[in-house]
Amino acid sequence: MTAPTFRAIGAACVLFSVSLFLLAGCGNDSTAQEHAGGGMPPPEVATVTMTRGDLPLGMEYMGQTAGSREVEVRARVGGILLRRAYVEGGPVKQGDLLFEIDPAPFQATLEQAQGRLAQAEAKLSQAKRDLARMEQLFKGDVVSQKDRDDAMTAFETGTADVDSAKAAVKEARINLGYTKVEAPISGLTSKEARSEGSLVVASAESSLLTTISRVDPIYVNFSIPGPETMEFRSLREKGRIAFADGWDFQARLVMSDGRVLPSPGRINFTDTQVDTTTGVVKFRAEFPNPEGTVMPGQFVRVRLDGAALKDALLVPQGAVLTTQQGTMVWVVDDKGVVSPRPVVLGRTEGNGYLVEKGLEAGDRVISEGIIKVRPGMTVTLRGDAPAAAPQAAAPQAPAKAGEAQAAPAPKAEAAQ
Repeated sequence: MTAPTFRAIGAACVLFSVSLFLLAGCGNDSTAQEHAGGGMPPPEVATVTMTRGDLPLGMEYMGQTAGSREVEVRARVGGILLRRAYVEGGPVKQGDLLFEIDPAPFQATLEQAQGRLAQAEAKLSQAKRDLARMEQLFKGDVVSQKDRDDAMTAFETGTADVDSAKAAVKEARINLGYTKVEAPISGLTSKEARSEGSLVVASAESSLLTTISRVDPIYVNFSIPGPETMEFRSLREKGRIAFADGWDFQARLVMSDGRVLPSPGRINFTDTQVDTTTGVVKFRAEFPNPEGTVMPGQFVRVRLDGAALKDALLVPQGAVLTTQQGTMVWVVDDKGVVSPRPVVLGRTEGNGYLVEKGLEAGDRVISEGIIKVRPGMTVTLRGDAPAAAPQAAAPQAPAKAGEAQAAPAPKAEAAQ
């Protein structure tokens, strides 16, 4: 290779090195200018201001309706079922005739009992006359003491026979009356279980003739989980529950199509134990049903209104993070600096959680943009509103820089 060639290669290498140096210098100047300009702007987040107030408790449970009285109408004597005297599915009043069983055998039994009673009464009359004669003869020492005692025994036996015959007549008359099956209560009837001409046996399953349900008022049976019931009782004992009307809930009946019955009801039964198989506590509510709109056996929902949790604090669900150390939220101070705050949460209400520990009224919690922040970071506030404010929320403080004063959000809805 010639000398000019070596000189050309050396010049090219020197030129390439100088180019790399210049490019590196240009890159350093650009980076320095970017840092001098302030870098990336702080992330923008939305916050909510925590407020305290009375929080209405909205509780709704699945239930099933039942008649306030449900009676099985059964035959109390056996025999041939002669006729049905009611319209199946129609209303009846207490004492109305429903069925008639063949009365002829029972009429004959009654007449036999009446005949035996007449015989017993005749024998008693004879024994009474015999006793009177023996008393006179005994006073004149004509008969012995034994003869007098025998007459007394015959009279007492005759008296007992009359009483027994009277009871037999009464029983026969009662059984004859049972041949006319009457409605024990007023209500709506079901279809007949036995048709005319069937043999009814009083001691067997065939004694069931129909059922009657009283639908005004109507009952609704529902259940509440045991832990929830215990929690509510604890809050009530501590005085943290306030009722708008009296000392109990106002029940509302919600039909399957969403309609709500206009007349409110009340809880008239609460079980005293937790069901060991399902872990729930059984309740029963009573509702007026004068038009018979609600039928027994329907699946409905029971809404319990009228209760509020005093001095409650609600945080939106979207502001809560679950970590290995527990639940936490991001809190922003007056300078816009973010810090984590562990919290203890209670029951869920709508789109929020009740706060038991960790937050106080006036704290600002990040509700949107929580994935963009880190501890100690300064953020820009897009807006601030009260957190899912309960009713009667505390007054709001004047808006700070970067915050917008907003009206309280509806119950159990996170501010956006």
